[in-house]
Amino acid sequence: MSKRSVKVGLVQMSCVKDKATNINKAIHKIRQAAQQGANIICLQELFASLYFCNVESYDNFALGEAIPGQTTELLQTTAKELEVVIIASLFEKRAEGLYHNTTAVIDADGSYLGKYRKNHIPDDPGYYEKFYFTPSDIGYRTFETRFAKIGVLICWDQWFPEAARITALMGAEILFYPTAIGWALAQNSETNQDQYNAWQTIQRSHAIANGVYVVSVNRVGIETEMQFWGGSFIADPFGKILYQASHQNEEVHVQELDLNLLDYYRTHWPFLRDRRIDTYQPILQRWLADK
Repeated sequence: MSKRSVKVGLVQMSCVKDKATNINKAIHKIRQAAQQGANIICLQELFASLYFCNVESYDNFALGEAIPGQTTELLQTTAKELEVVIIASLFEKRAEGLYHNTTAVIDADGSYLGKYRKNHIPDDPGYYEKFYFTPSDIGYRTFETRFAKIGVLICWDQWFPEAARITALMGAEILFYPTAIGWALAQNSETNQDQYNAWQTIQRSHAIANGVYVVSVNRVGIETEMQFWGGSFIADPFGKILYQASHQNEEVHVQELDLNLLDYYRTHWPFLRDRRIDTYQPILQRWLADK
């Protein structure tokens, strides 16, 4: 069997108000990852701006853009030059009054492979995303890149095992999660740690249950009353942490993943073999206890 490995790069960074500054910074860090040998590079959720969903403001809709569009064209040029795949999360303006939280996937020849639109949209204090984003109407997606078949999900999607399972069943070898999540500055350290542990644990469980690698890329820095907790990480199909970033610093990291091992993990822990798909119809119901 020929060796199949891929080097994935993650870019964990802080953002400022000026959109052009953030985009230029991201491209600079993409170049750093490429210099370290990365084949596939993932940026954090909504990397081109501050996390604007902390408030409900009509002014923020001005940040929306077409996908593909100006930013993706810049990234396509960069991807082609460096021969890397780029996963880029952006605020998509689909039509007047219709917006999505969307990730574009660009192949190593600079071609635009398509987009994934966020399916699960939160509405919590500090995360008023339902004000801005329409849920996806294109379902779950995988992308056949030069280096691997990948799946992309976005932030709040992380908490839902159904999304990871479906994307893995569509053939994804690696699940990427661009993310923007943080701690309220008023919280105590114990609560902060509990929240981070839960966030990482649920995603590690997706790696285990589906026999895939998971790459989660979060932002850092203080924005208004929120400290984005960084902590970007990569887990193997046994849930082992191969890399974990700090909670405060910007980081560019490249990790080699052995795709040949996916068969090893899935044959030794044959969860896909033993799925009882004939028993799963109830999961399509909202709630069952009152029936």
